[in-house]
Amino acid sequence: MSATGGGSLRRTLGFGDLVLLTLGTVIGSGIFLVPGVVMKQSNGRLGLALLVWIVGGVLSFLGALTYAELGASRPDAGGLYTYIRDAFGPLPAFLYGWTSFLVIASGSVATLAVAFSSYLGQIVPLGPPMSKVIALVMIALIAAVNIRGTRASASMENVATGVKVAALIIMAGALIAVGRGWRDVGPIWPDTWNGSVFVAAGTAMIGVLWAYEGWQYVTFSAGETRDPQRVFPRAIALATFALVVLYVLANVGYIAALGPATAAKSDHVAADAMGAILGSVSGKLLSVLVLVSIFSATNGLMLTAPRLYFAMARDGVFFERLARISPTRGTPIAAIVSLAAWSAVLALSGTFEQLLTYVVFAGWIFYGLGALAVFPLRSRTPDAERPFRAPGYPLTPLLFAASAAMLVLNTMRERPTQALAGLGVVLLGTPVFYLWRARSGARPAALAISNQPED
Repeated sequence: MSATGGGSLRRTLGFGDLVLLTLGTVIGSGIFLVPGVVMKQSNGRLGLALLVWIVGGVLSFLGALTYAELGASRPDAGGLYTYIRDAFGPLPAFLYGWTSFLVIASGSVATLAVAFSSYLGQIVPLGPPMSKVIALVMIALIAAVNIRGTRASASMENVATGVKVAALIIMAGALIAVGRGWRDVGPIWPDTWNGSVFVAAGTAMIGVLWAYEGWQYVTFSAGETRDPQRVFPRAIALATFALVVLYVLANVGYIAALGPATAAKSDHVAADAMGAILGSVSGKLLSVLVLVSIFSATNGLMLTAPRLYFAMARDGVFFERLARISPTRGTPIAAIVSLAAWSAVLALSGTFEQLLTYVVFAGWIFYGLGALAVFPLRSRTPDAERPFRAPGYPLTPLLFAASAAMLVLNTMRERPTQALAGLGVVLLGTPVFYLWRARSGARPAALAISNQPED
């Protein structure tokens, strides 16, 4: 049997699908929590806090522009994995995929599933056993939809993300219109721009970059995009720009409701802001919004991440079965089931929190590598077709890579023990890589990509 199991990935995703997929995967719980932390680290200075959100968004946008070039010139399943592989070799690419499967993507799915049951428990009382059941059912349901077909999953993602984005805009608009926090804005900028201000802004930037993280996942779906050379760069750039606008709008809404001083003291800034204008009913309304947000983010992960494992298996460095595509569904069923099953194990064991703390920062090493990949790829193949070129090159990829390095180095400085443990987990994949290569003979399987839309 061929590695694709007689089937092929189908190019069924369009421009709107990729835009909503990017938005849905990024917008999880961060925008409901992080703004209060950023305001605190900005010492209640509204101007500085908003500047951090804008700069963090611009850095993410520069990364998206760089990935837009890579995705348009290499519209293949696996996205970021293939960029790193083609630019820096198979080992670092495998280490990224290994870490993603072992912890980053699976741990994120587990975290979202457990958070989903927790927020549902604020609406319908749930005991500990039922909470675990709900988390597992959610993972199974989303996996089943993704197994059924990419089109079915994308359609569900479009609806969930559309509801989520609309609710965020309505929430921010209501907070701005009704809130009274503007009465006590206080000083907008720091009194003096000394070293401590820049250190505080840099620390706040870490949380902001985490909140923007996730747009990279859409690169895994480039192999299922119709007319990817034209569609992919436009979609990822527009979606990332829209994220900046949405996040700044939400921040303005929180400040309008609470004022900078109160927002800086809040650990649940969205809930407190909603409570300030709606009272007791706000808790359940926000829980519903967060439930939709979490569901959309989880489905986005399930729709994208398995394509990374599919690409690894196709290269002969992961389980062979994961490279097989259902000839009837057109989906990598084994890759989807594997991610769902391992995520369920992590959710049940409760170990995902510690694993994510150790390892998730390492993902930014690979995000930075992905941006730097544009340099060797341009150098080696200067005459290759590039339907989209990152504007501002070489500054565009360099600035994003620098922001990724800043996040990684800050984590290693602030949490050296956890960072070293996380890097150990990543590097543990090195002997696994060579074992798999020896076992498979390092002969990549051929990939058939159909240009026919999914029925």
